[in-house]
Amino acid sequence: MIGKGTSIGHTGTSIEYGWNQEKDAEIVFSEHLAGTDPQQITEEFKLIQEQNTRCQKNTLSFILSPIPEEGKNFSKEQLGEVAQRFIKQMQLKENQAIAFVHRDKAHTHVHLYVNRIGFDGKAYNDSFIGKRSQLAAENVAKEMGLTTVKEVQLERGRNFIKVRLEIKNIHQNVMMTESPKTLDSYIKAMQERNVSVIPSINKANRLQGFRFKYQGHNFKASEVHRSMSGGRIMAQLSQNYGITKPIKLGKTINLLGKTMEMSTNFATSIAKNIIKKTIKKAIDTGIGY
Repeated sequence: MIGKGTSIGHTGTSIEYGWNQEKDAEIVFSEHLAGTDPQQITEEFKLIQEQNTRCQKNTLSFILSPIPEEGKNFSKEQLGEVAQRFIKQMQLKENQAIAFVHRDKAHTHVHLYVNRIGFDGKAYNDSFIGKRSQLAAENVAKEMGLTTVKEVQLERGRNFIKVRLEIKNIHQNVMMTESPKTLDSYIKAMQERNVSVIPSINKANRLQGFRFKYQGHNFKASEVHRSMSGGRIMAQLSQNYGITKPIKLGKTINLLGKTMEMSTNFATSIAKNIIKKTIKKAIDTGIGY
């Protein structure tokens, strides 16, 4: 579960948004309030907030989002328990609060609004409210046996590693079995294996590298593996073509039927990698020794 929090000054507008019937909004939690519509709730908030006119951002706004697989099956009562436990974690049990569920998107989420001003007129300390909201949501998730942000991030990281490895293996297979000599033939061979190679074009309309799109993921070439930077890929293609000296490498390249100019950094990177590959080949074959 993810928790986000901030201090706001537009109380009425926010509560009206939370109560938005077009988003199938439903009240799941209410504390120290008697109102039955956004205007009444806002007035009750303001009645307490008038005790502390120095505090301008006098309402706390939180969003609590269980992971989609868990949230879609949550009942009104369960979401109310999420809000109640979260407020306890944030030490806001004695403040006015109201929470709404929105089920209008792919994931169910709760909008929780809490009066920052207590009945004693003191303003709640909102230092590091965003980070504290994350930690409180983590604790609530653990208490209720829900998936935490750290668990989601860990699983996502594992999936990223798996996908990057698959792209790298496909790339190596293409280079070994087909030895493409042009960028177009390399892109085609990768596409036949369900990997899209997307040219990265800078503001000057020059080619500066590549991205790989595979199974819904999109990575810079160097993010897949350092051996797959744009410069190294182009150097390999150039060698396959028979170019073994940087001086033979032009500043333009044919890409999908068009002549594309390369950025200076990209061309320099290709040249450096051609030199490295040439030296390595010489050493491996014993030339000069």
